[in-house]
Amino acid sequence: MITSDANEKYIVLALELAEKGRGRVEPNPMVGAVLVKNGQIIGKGYHQAFGGAHAEIHAIHEGGTNSKGATLYVSMEPCAHYGKTSPCVDAIIKAGITKVVAAVIDPNPITSGKGIHMLKGAGIEVVVGVMEAQARRLNAPFFKLMQQGLPYITVKWAMSVDGKIATHTGESRWITSEESREYAHKIRGQMDGILVGINTVVRDDPLLTCRIEGGRNPKRIVVDSNAALPLNSRLLSTINESEIIVAVSKNPQLSRIQKLEQMGCRIVQTKDMNGRVDLKELFQRLGEMKLTNILVEGGSRVITSVIEDRLADRVMVFVAPVIIGGEGAKSPVLGTGINKMSEAAEITEIMVTRLSNDIVIEGTLKYSS
Repeated sequence: MITSDANEKYIVLALELAEKGRGRVEPNPMVGAVLVKNGQIIGKGYHQAFGGAHAEIHAIHEGGTNSKGATLYVSMEPCAHYGKTSPCVDAIIKAGITKVVAAVIDPNPITSGKGIHMLKGAGIEVVVGVMEAQARRLNAPFFKLMQQGLPYITVKWAMSVDGKIATHTGESRWITSEESREYAHKIRGQMDGILVGINTVVRDDPLLTCRIEGGRNPKRIVVDSNAALPLNSRLLSTINESEIIVAVSKNPQLSRIQKLEQMGCRIVQTKDMNGRVDLKELFQRLGEMKLTNILVEGGSRVITSVIEDRLADRVMVFVAPVIIGGEGAKSPVLGTGINKMSEAAEITEIMVTRLSNDIVIEGTLKYSS
């Protein structure tokens, strides 16, 4: 008899395997699978790349003919539909697996619950909900995209210990250590898109690419109400490295939009919000493009809007042990602010990491009601 402790043990392993696919499988979920027979692991696998074989298939291939009579532990309900690959449920039934333990039901409406139904219909014992909270947290971006049609938004900034992201002259390179910057590039490589405001592009002329060997470049998104993106910017000179999406309002001259399109940019035009891009509409459009994760890197105006409009899901704050000072030095979040502390957005599920002498604080945002 397999105990609940054993179920958790193997689901933990499945979740760890699933994590290996981060940044490579989106817009699919990260999924891991472990095949067990007579108390021994006979097969393991994870979804390694979008369009490639799913976790269950890798585990079954490793188990081979020994898969018959085994128990499959999987971090998400096996799919029951044809997509880039054939349904995993069919392979599970064909392999003769007699029990499936799944952490969570797939939120994709195309397959949600259908995999469980088909497995049970084939006489396979099914257990669902083992470590469900952890499984949902692992794939929070996928759940949000499937359930709300919106990408998962992470806001990131680097600041001094006194809360400044630049000096009063605007200089911001480099507040944090090289190790922190390497970590930031690793995170970039896990994202579908990286978003900045036009002021950041004009001031810093960034590349917004992942400069980690083997890392993927996210789509580069510029919030640019008036289509003012400099035609000689490093972004446009590297447009072949990753797509550039320029979000504009209804204000720009048609000639500016046409020029950017001629250079290869994708233009997303939203309704006008006091002369600015409607970020909520922008995120809806990006969700329609199946962008799962978006990293908002600045500047203050964009960060402020995303947080004030309660569009951000997570924050990642790099705090360097330096003091900048200056009344004119910018803070990461500006705007009108709140009246009472009870109205403050709270960071939960906190993870704190030390990189060189910097502290990185990461967590989920919880807004006051």
